[in-house]
Amino acid sequence: MKILDCTLRDGGYYNKWDFNFDVVNAYLEAVAAAKIDYVELGLRNFPQEGFLGPFAYTTESLINRLTLPEGPVYGVMIDAKTILSSGMSVEEAVDKLFVEKSESKLSLVRVAAHFHEVEHSEPIVKALKNKGYIVGYNLMQSGGKADDIIADKARQAVDWGCVDALYFADSLGNMDTKEVNRIIKALRTHWKGELGIHTHNNMAKALDNTLAAYESGVTWLDVTVTGMGRGAGNAQTENLLAVLSKTESPYQASPIYDLVVRYFDKMQKEYGWGSNFLYFIGAQNDVHPTYVQNLLSDERYGPDEIVGAIEYLSNAKASSYNGKVLEQALKLNDQIDIEEDGSNELIGRFDNREVLIIGGGESVLKYKNGILGYISEHNPIVLSINVNKNVPVEYVDYYIISHNAKFLAERSKYKALTKPIILPKHRFNKDELSYLNPEIKVFDYGLRIEEDIYDIADTRCTIPSELTVGYAIAAAFVGNASSIKLVGFDGFEKGDNRQQEMVDLFIKINEFKQKKEILSLTPTSYPVKEGSVYAPFI
Repeated sequence: MKILDCTLRDGGYYNKWDFNFDVVNAYLEAVAAAKIDYVELGLRNFPQEGFLGPFAYTTESLINRLTLPEGPVYGVMIDAKTILSSGMSVEEAVDKLFVEKSESKLSLVRVAAHFHEVEHSEPIVKALKNKGYIVGYNLMQSGGKADDIIADKARQAVDWGCVDALYFADSLGNMDTKEVNRIIKALRTHWKGELGIHTHNNMAKALDNTLAAYESGVTWLDVTVTGMGRGAGNAQTENLLAVLSKTESPYQASPIYDLVVRYFDKMQKEYGWGSNFLYFIGAQNDVHPTYVQNLLSDERYGPDEIVGAIEYLSNAKASSYNGKVLEQALKLNDQIDIEEDGSNELIGRFDNREVLIIGGGESVLKYKNGILGYISEHNPIVLSINVNKNVPVEYVDYYIISHNAKFLAERSKYKALTKPIILPKHRFNKDELSYLNPEIKVFDYGLRIEEDIYDIADTRCTIPSELTVGYAIAAAFVGNASSIKLVGFDGFEKGDNRQQEMVDLFIKINEFKQKKEILSLTPTSYPVKEGSVYAPFI
């Protein structure tokens, strides 16, 4: 018996292969402690449209960043379709996606194929075997196929001479034990090597079918933790180990039980009410609580605006409520100098290189390792909108500021910065500019706010709202970026006014007469084409 756990691969159909790395690390430790034989870390893919998490690609760089405990053999799966539809020769496509086994922490590659793809799969499995990998071959949707068709596919696998384990999959979850045994018998007409089974739980028979297959000589058994997988899910790792614990099996169930309880069981939702940090800070600075209440209850204002307003109110003797004082605190376009043009120093500065703009969304923390890895591997020009605590300064080339609230809230951070800053000087008074490190270079690029307008000129841009991303994208255009990538632009909840404001801005940007590729590499709800920081560079 050989147990193969494919939670990170099959479970990814529910979360776009976007697993929390704390969960991943706990999972890897648990399956190793449980003495699981094989662990499938994810899929291997060419870049796909839309955002997919790291385990949709399972690149070598990702694998090298993981701590893989000793014990299991680690692998990935690739769909035959991925290679066959690549537009390249099979050999070239395999070379693009896989290094030599001697250069990888992987030892196993499984190829998943529909029955009509079997005739075209020989060069795929041979190319992988020539690279030194253990090769598994999975016949998808095996249920209901005629005996002679199943037998013929097994014959072809025998003829290839390089498949180590031949799998059949209950992709539709509709097999029973009789069907399992029929398929095994048909495969055994020609195939005398190791057999594997991958079950689905649509009819609550995944574990029974797995055990029946084992009784009939199938030795490779697929499972996932809590059955996490496409559709109704798979045979559960913990349930199979529970059955085996009654035998003299070498497998250890307890680590998986602990993993299930700690991470994979459904967690309760958290609620928030009562006082909070902003009320506390307001009270410390003699700010009337009505200011804080109004700020928190108005969906137009995000964390940056709220913190900036409270900073202002703390210095404005706001112990009694005055609506006009609140308006002043939130007046982000209080331009000190009516001259809106800046200098022309940004023209061509990015020298036809890719520009990566970092926003303030929670995805920057969630995908921090992926983002930093992307910067290291692709070497873009990095523009950070304001100071982002999740991105070390050494990864940033320029900081972008367009209005006062966020800057005032974090002014102490700017004194220590050693990287250049891009901002519209006319929107900052001398006292505010004095918060900057006097040793750094400041690029003065002008900014005008005009409803329904998005336009870019050499010394200033015109944008429809107080959104720094519009200013940053304009700066990338003027700097002659070859393409513009975004991370950390997650979006707001439906019905939040800020969401519509951002959507309207991106619509204007998309309509702008000068066209450049703009791609969000983390998930976004804005009208921007999506990619992934984890996609390989092909």
